[in-house]
Amino acid sequence: MSGKYRSHNHFRQIREEFFLSAKALGREEALTAEIWRQMESFAGYSFNKAHSASFAVESYMSLYLKTYFPKEFMVAVINNFGGFYSRELYFLELLKTGGQIKAPCVNNSEQYTNIKGDEVYTGFIHIKGLQDKLVEQLLEERKEHGPYLHLQDFIERVNPGLEQLNTLVSIGAFRFTGKSKKTLLWEANFLQKKHQPVAAGSAPLFQEPPLAFQLPLLEDQRIDDLYDEMEILGFPLSNPFELADADPAAHVPAADLGKHLGKVITVLAYFIARKHVVTKHHDHMFFGTFVDNELNWIDTVHFPDAAKNYPLHTSGFYRITGKVVDDFGVYSLEVRRMERVAYKKRPYL
Repeated sequence: MSGKYRSHNHFRQIREEFFLSAKALGREEALTAEIWRQMESFAGYSFNKAHSASFAVESYMSLYLKTYFPKEFMVAVINNFGGFYSRELYFLELLKTGGQIKAPCVNNSEQYTNIKGDEVYTGFIHIKGLQDKLVEQLLEERKEHGPYLHLQDFIERVNPGLEQLNTLVSIGAFRFTGKSKKTLLWEANFLQKKHQPVAAGSAPLFQEPPLAFQLPLLEDQRIDDLYDEMEILGFPLSNPFELADADPAAHVPAADLGKHLGKVITVLAYFIARKHVVTKHHDHMFFGTFVDNELNWIDTVHFPDAAKNYPLHTSGFYRITGKVVDDFGVYSLEVRRMERVAYKKRPYL
């Protein structure tokens, strides 16, 4: 008996039948009214027993897998493309389980993210703008004729467009060659323009060795890799605090919030999600979810004054000052002040 899916008239009819049946059985009216009251209050959120049991079984299975196979579980969550949080958070959770997250690779990645031992290869599906047709061709060619030997081999076998090729190089998909991305980008632009594709389904008559280039030393910088990942995937594949232009050690870590209960502290936090709420006085406030440098959670409460004076944007790093409070054993921060923290600048050389 659920009031969620019944009209008021139908619900009133059921009530009358219930009271008449109870009276016919000799039940006291006060007792009947109390039992009905309890059922009616429960009807707003009740659901059938089979539905409840099914969810219980699924919850138990998920908990078991998350406990004993945490890396595999998080890879499955990533590939499911569901959940309340962004994909980035699930990659961060995977990082916390000990997963060694690798950027997409033309010789190891699949369309979806895959795991081999502790190594997790990010799926091609996460690369912005990468065409499905190219991914299908890349995977089919690899399956039929084996791993790609070098950049020139890939170009001759797959014949990608220049923009698509540059995207794969920039995300590090050819790092197995041992060459820097800057070197590979130079070679890719030369080789792709020079390449004359053969007819579909045919192979070159002779296997030529790759062209040798004489180039100055072109080294990659770690910060360039991080920015490339953010631009191409939407998030870095490692701890995002590598990009924060501030020292995490100068702030209170999430693990120590309990030591400062009732005190005002400052944390350095990376934004994950927020929930907007309108109070009974029609003021706006927020509940925030962040992580610190150790990828531990920080929950924040932004009451109307703080929400108005220090707006919560949707990405990046924040220096947050607030009072540590305890809500049923869970620590959170009542925000009093907040400011954006810049990303480290990317050098363009």
